[in-house]
Amino acid sequence: MKRSTALLAACAVALGSAATMLPNAVAAAQGCKVDYAVTSQWSGGFQAGVKVTNLGDPVSGWSLTVAFPNSSQRVTQGWNATWTQSGSTATATNVDWNRTLSTGASTDLGFVGSYSGSNPTPTSFALNGVACTGSTTGTSTTSTTTTTTTNPPVGRNPVEINGQLRVCGVNLCNQYNRPVQLRGMSTHGIQWFDKCYNNNSLDALANDWKSDLLRIAMYVQEQGYETNPSGFTNRVNSLVDMAEARGMYAMIDFHILTPGDPNYNIDRAKTFFAAVAQRNASKKNVIYEIANEPNGVSWASIKSYAEQVIPVIRAADPDAVVIVGTRAWSSLGVSEGSSETEVVNNPVNATNIMYAFHFYAASHKDNYRATVSRAAQRLPLFVTEFGTVLATGGGTFDRASTTAWLDLLDQLKIGYANWTYSDANESSAAFRPGTCNGGDYSGSGVLTDSGALLKSRISTPDNFPTS
Repeated sequence: MKRSTALLAACAVALGSAATMLPNAVAAAQGCKVDYAVTSQWSGGFQAGVKVTNLGDPVSGWSLTVAFPNSSQRVTQGWNATWTQSGSTATATNVDWNRTLSTGASTDLGFVGSYSGSNPTPTSFALNGVACTGSTTGTSTTSTTTTTTTNPPVGRNPVEINGQLRVCGVNLCNQYNRPVQLRGMSTHGIQWFDKCYNNNSLDALANDWKSDLLRIAMYVQEQGYETNPSGFTNRVNSLVDMAEARGMYAMIDFHILTPGDPNYNIDRAKTFFAAVAQRNASKKNVIYEIANEPNGVSWASIKSYAEQVIPVIRAADPDAVVIVGTRAWSSLGVSEGSSETEVVNNPVNATNIMYAFHFYAASHKDNYRATVSRAAQRLPLFVTEFGTVLATGGGTFDRASTTAWLDLLDQLKIGYANWTYSDANESSAAFRPGTCNGGDYSGSGVLTDSGALLKSRISTPDNFPTS
């Protein structure tokens, strides 16, 4: 069901009513403003973004109450706050990194909700007990979803259940037009660690780790694709087949890193993606990542590259999801002093695409998480690579920051692939050095601290809605 202008109008009326409920005794120093927008809606459910602005004195510790018309509207999943609900009132309480709101400061929250009967329109908001003025934003993403009566498949693996994926609104959605989160692992460079990717290791990834996704990191330089285009193309295709046979999605990663301008490799990219898209067009498990980590280059240049490469893929495989790398090592520009606004204000001119975000948990913390939280309300994101350590790939394993990141990605339903499913001699690797010389990829004794944490997170049950 397409989100109607009537629903937005209802939100505007409701929030306008909230403004009129402000008592005269409330001074500006105690004020707040809420911008509320439904970003997608389907039969019986919806997703909404909530931007809270403190118009009064600085606060350290806050809660926002959201009053629904009745208790049939329920918050089922939320992010950037701890969400609870009693009766028809939901409450969002700050988390550590957004605890303090200075005068004029804002924080972005959001939630997925369910409802029956009337539209899921809040009637009022209050910050620390003070009613907020508000409005609906004019830039929320409208998505069209349909309800299907097709019986879900009998299949038990991710591809059998979800089928051909597509982008709907800010989410990755399955064949039932329901948002899904894929969780999996990335290979290391296949030019260096090819021995790690065999029947035993992929059986372990699919069956023991219960991974949804294998990201295939094909470097272009650094003894990669440019040295043997046909050989690397064939190896990528074989790994796509191996993932498909085990019911996993395969993300084909054109791993540009040095030089950081993807246009340096644009002819190679067109040749490579024309070949793999034509060969894999009939498969439902393929996702194309067209530029791993652009760096030292403008967003305009990255966008130009994407708008030349995506049509090459679409000519052969019109339905597959394509992921576009972002500026500053796919940090949405943050690592080079920018922000997600450059993408929001100048998106790639293509459909069925997502944008890559990368982080390394020991190096990239609260300000990066805040960027993802904001951007996820406006852009379809996929964390195509992340590490549990420093941005170098080494250093101390940061369990606390990694857990905070994974909790956030789960809340936002953003898919991810961890770097790396390999036995590289670095702390980001999932396996201890030498593991790939043997046949055991499942035992706890072969896992690093990073691998043990990722396996425990990935192997928990997926939430793949089918109705």
